[in-house]
Amino acid sequence: MKEIILAKLGEIVLKGLNRKNFEDVLVKTIKRRLYRIGSFKVKCVQSTITVTPLSDDADIDEAADCISKIFGIAAYCRACVAEKDIEKIKTAACEYLADHFSRIGSFKVEAKRSDKKFPLKSPEIAREVGGCLADRFPEVAVDVHTPDAVVTVEIRDDAAYIHSEVFKGAGGIPVGTGGKAAILISGGIDSPVAGYMMAKRGVELTAVHFASPPYTSERAEEKVAELLKRVSLYSGRIRMYTVPFTKLQEEIRDKCHEEYFTIIMRRFMMRIAQEIAEQNECQALVTGESLGQVASQTIGAVACTDAVCSMPVFRPLIGMDKEEIIGISRKIDTFEVSIQPYEDCCTVFTPKHPRTRPVLSTVIDEENKIDYAPLIADALENLKVTDISA
Repeated sequence: MKEIILAKLGEIVLKGLNRKNFEDVLVKTIKRRLYRIGSFKVKCVQSTITVTPLSDDADIDEAADCISKIFGIAAYCRACVAEKDIEKIKTAACEYLADHFSRIGSFKVEAKRSDKKFPLKSPEIAREVGGCLADRFPEVAVDVHTPDAVVTVEIRDDAAYIHSEVFKGAGGIPVGTGGKAAILISGGIDSPVAGYMMAKRGVELTAVHFASPPYTSERAEEKVAELLKRVSLYSGRIRMYTVPFTKLQEEIRDKCHEEYFTIIMRRFMMRIAQEIAEQNECQALVTGESLGQVASQTIGAVACTDAVCSMPVFRPLIGMDKEEIIGISRKIDTFEVSIQPYEDCCTVFTPKHPRTRPVLSTVIDEENKIDYAPLIADALENLKVTDISA
């Protein structure tokens, strides 16, 4: 029996004249993600993407798991394909749903007839198939109000599709349709979630990570690479730039007042990240900041940080509390990696009493104690580049 995957489009259907562009990007993304799994035919017809295995070694279980993580898909299901003949549809439904019906207590049938040439109307199709299933599985009751399962028969131009279990997709819009941005990625809980959130809005990600050996270890960098690998299950491939940041942090420690360490450090991070973003044709920066979570994330501190940027800075977590962020990190399987005890550079030389309401002019005066231009240039000349993909 031929089995395929049906993926239903989400908000793409609202895109008007641009809709075809979004659909094309989504189809290409699915083809690229499925390439390592096997040979599949992918096409978009009537707000539904059909994914059809073309060989026996194409793993449809793994394909379904992969599709569940692709942004732009609202829901998906596995379905069997039958000829557009009511008797063959009934036979296929009984065979295909046998295992599913062994685990439920009640069902109903719904039909969708997009091919108006089919001789039976939707209510008649539902009645015919429902009656056949009721006869075949008498232990499963018919319940049109609150059934355990809804069996759907779709009559389309090319064939009839029969399915029951529908799963929620990743939602959002396809990666690549929302532009490009550079995300400042640490080894904490927040920044991987921020990357996931921006990818969900169609943004292609470039990652910028700051390392400060010997104060931070290789294990800390490996931890960040593993976090990005898990994000890439949703976002697709990510190029990570690791910035050597030790010299700048030591200069801040030696020449600036302690209470300004963190805000000055973040200003240098934003300058460097913006340079890398521009080199990669990114239009924005992304951070994992949540308002008021720590001293460097107050309104005043954020304003001082953004003052060095000429491009937009997106903070998708800005209004979330920690529990909400942790919930998403568990969903995308980054939480357990994030809590591994390998320090990142943000914890190096942390002041005991950081300034929560910094005045920009004072921050600039402190910052100008450092001849930072050659240090930034040196950091940019010694970037480490890593391509990451799940």
